[in-house]
Order: sequence, then structure tokens, then C-alpha cells
Amino acid sequence: MLRSAEQRQVAGSEEDPRVAELSAAVSRLRRELAAHPVEFPDRGIAEDELAALAAMALSGAPEVRRLRRSLLLVAGAIGSVSALAAGLAAVRGAVELFGPPGLEQR
Repeated sequence: MLRSAEQRQVAGSEEDPRVAELSAAVSRLRRELAAHPVEFPDRGIAEDELAALAAMALSGAPEVRRLRRSLLLVAGAIGSVSALAAGLAAVRGAVELFGPPGLEQR
């Protein structure tokens, strides 16, 4: 995934390709969730945390611990909805571009 994010970076652009990847993945999952016809108990939590992830991506410098926390909440909220599995996997992959757990800056 990092390679595709790097390829999209424009010469002279200061946008972090990881942020672009995160933004795209979150946008995709938000659209998929909005189009999903079935209501489930934790849908509101998923929507709120996806909005938080989108805001972090817009800031350009997301806090890794907060990214991971939001990812866990989204996964817990929609993890059993198989129709959203691919979108959730893309968000997880985008969050992982920021480094493995435990290596975030303190």
C-alpha cells in the first residue's frame, strides 16, 4: 500500500502519502457504511469514529495512538458486517502505514 501512496505523491507536494491513503480509505468506508441498508447497534459509533479519522487525516498530522484507538472502535462496531470487511481492511492498512504498534512518537 505504501508504494501506491508514494506513487500518487506529486513532485514538490508536501502532502504525506500516508495521510492521502488514510483519507481515501476512510472516505470509501464512510460511503459504504452510508449505503449499507441494515441498521446495527453500534453503527453510530462507527460513523462517529470514521468522522474522527477523516478529521485527523484533514489535519495532515494525525496522532498515531488516536488513529489506532479509532480503528479499534470502528472494527469493534462493524467487524461482524461482512459487507464492510474490505473497506475496514483498507482503513486498517492505511493506519498501519504510520508504523507498527508501539513505535509511535511520544
